[in-house]
Amino acid sequence: MSITSTLKFIIDHPLNKGHKLEAIARFIQWQVRSRLNPKPIVHAFTEKSKIFIEKGMTGATGNLYCGLHEFNDMGFLLHFLRTDDLFVDVGANIGSYTILASAHSGAHSISFEPLPDTFEKLKNNISLNRISENVKAFNIALGSQAGELQFTTTLDTMNHIAVDTQDEVVTVKVNTLDEILNANTVAPILMKIDVEGFETEVIKGALKSLKDSGLKAIIIELNGSGTRYGYDEKDIHQSLLNVGFSPYTYDPFSRKLTSVDLFGSLNTIYIRDFDFVQERLKKAEKVKILHHKF
Repeated sequence: MSITSTLKFIIDHPLNKGHKLEAIARFIQWQVRSRLNPKPIVHAFTEKSKIFIEKGMTGATGNLYCGLHEFNDMGFLLHFLRTDDLFVDVGANIGSYTILASAHSGAHSISFEPLPDTFEKLKNNISLNRISENVKAFNIALGSQAGELQFTTTLDTMNHIAVDTQDEVVTVKVNTLDEILNANTVAPILMKIDVEGFETEVIKGALKSLKDSGLKAIIIELNGSGTRYGYDEKDIHQSLLNVGFSPYTYDPFSRKLTSVDLFGSLNTIYIRDFDFVQERLKKAEKVKILHHKF
């Protein structure tokens, strides 16, 4: 992302409303600090959680600049999850969603991050928040069958299954979500799936889990990246409709779910059992991030 795009994102972010100069100042301070001292810092993520941030972490620095990098979806998670719920984080990266789920909300998490270096950062964030007993972290990828795949290693949050032989790659183990969750007696109530275009294969390996009535919501990124593997993401949309989910967007300020016809260009929240979900959202404790309490 260019500096211009980053600044526009910061200025337009809902949690920076009314405090845009302060947000830009955070951006400038981080740019200077990270160049003078590249060591990680500990950032107060929410009132109950913290996270390591270092130079080059796109998503994590987004949390620094804006409070919650993905405001609508992270806000949904914070309002929806309760203590002892089970959350599944597919494509955890350094663990932003896992930390919000288990450190702030007190839920149990099962998290998957295939890249060894990024997985170490995920484990560091789990240790930082002292939630090792609440989180099972797997250094594997998920797909439609067990095996091995090659992943790019130099694209930060956009690392993906390699399709170009010129990419710098690492070989990682693959399993299915259904196989991993088979040993669990409790179904996840919420999943987040963000695997840079490989969502189709993840879904194929999670058909049993998706049909479990205990699963009430899925946050999934369907931004067209699947085309690099020859997938049409409308097929994922239809698969979720077929098992009772419908797509929504969420406004954390008003706590309102709005039905949409199709998935958007960013994350989409798929809901099953709307009344149950909406009731939880309305009754959730308020969260204070930056200058906002919602």
